[in-house]
Amino acid sequence: MPGLLVLTRHGQSEWNKLNLFTGWKDPALTELGHEEALKGAKELKKYGYTSFDMAFTSALQRAQNTLAIQLKEIGQEGIPTKKDQALNERDYGDLTGLNKDDARKKFGEDQVHIWRRSYDVPPPGGESLELTAKRVLPYFEKEIKPELLKGKKIIIAAHGNSLRALVKDLEGLTPEETLKLELATGVPLVYQIDENGKVLDKKILE
Repeated sequence: MPGLLVLTRHGQSEWNKLNLFTGWKDPALTELGHEEALKGAKELKKYGYTSFDMAFTSALQRAQNTLAIQLKEIGQEGIPTKKDQALNERDYGDLTGLNKDDARKKFGEDQVHIWRRSYDVPPPGGESLELTAKRVLPYFEKEIKPELLKGKKIIIAAHGNSLRALVKDLEGLTPEETLKLELATGVPLVYQIDENGKVLDKKILE
């Protein structure tokens, strides 16, 4: 029996709405963010993905609340859930809390673009996508993948960059392909995983 893995990026947060670099800061979901999470859950119901063995999320409330909204909607509130900072968003270091337009004025558009869109160049005091992957993937390999290989059904609510790291690993993407990935807020990605960890099927529920 193949394992099932659902990945969902959290709904819009208060800092997303203000166009701020958020990273490890912990703003709440906006009203729209709640709606996005709920819409994703309704898509899960529509396609029959309503039974899970366990759930994982980050240490940040925007991901935790997205997960809670989705589990409630599909009637899975009681399943075992693990929260870990290994699944947190990329740490933006000195950019954290800055408006993205203000950051471009302060550091220059080209420099900010490099920090945001290169795979291995971190902002000052922060993480690159490569460094983010180096904490996400060991956690996935230790805590999540063994369960998938047993045929378990797992749902994860996390963040744009921590999920990019997972998708890169699952799909064997290059760094360049990974950087181009756009993960919509609240939209579930559904993977069927065989007993060797290979992706058998992928669906985007939107």
